[in-house]
Amino acid sequence: MAEADALRLARRRFLAAQRIDMTALAAELGVNRVTLYRWVGSRDALMVEVLWSLAAPTLAAAAAAVRARGSERIVQVITRFLDAVITNPGMRHWLAEEGELAMRLLTRHDTGFQPRLIDAVHELLREEADAGRLALPADLREVAYVLVRVIESYTYLDLILGEQPEAARAEPIVRMLLR
Repeated sequence: MAEADALRLARRRFLAAQRIDMTALAAELGVNRVTLYRWVGSRDALMVEVLWSLAAPTLAAAAAAVRARGSERIVQVITRFLDAVITNPGMRHWLAEEGELAMRLLTRHDTGFQPRLIDAVHELLREEADAGRLALPADLREVAYVLVRVIESYTYLDLILGEQPEAARAEPIVRMLLR
């Protein structure tokens, strides 16, 4: 029970495009707020874990669905992942209701989400490079960081520029970076 149950319940609420309210979560779990906070640390920490628990399998599914190799594989995986993120009803709701919090939690190193996403993208790049299908004139970790920043920029396009996010807009930029 405990932390895993809180995470499952918070995920369900997020996917249903509902606000993750700690008082309501505690009540549904049959514990008080102090216990819930002891389990998950903070609402911010819980949000990061909810989002990573959704992002990791989404990225893995995108990677599994792509048959291309080399830079084209990375382009397609990143584009599919970005499309899944920006079309997710829970993410859309969260960005609309708590956009600044979302940007803070997902783009700051110290929250733990961004480093995990950079690691995952770095692993995709490294797999292609190790197989001899990708040769870039830059450090792969730096490329992973830049690709994650592109993902972030297009995810928050509405918040930053007031424009509708579209994964297709990011695709030529990702392709250009991986030439």
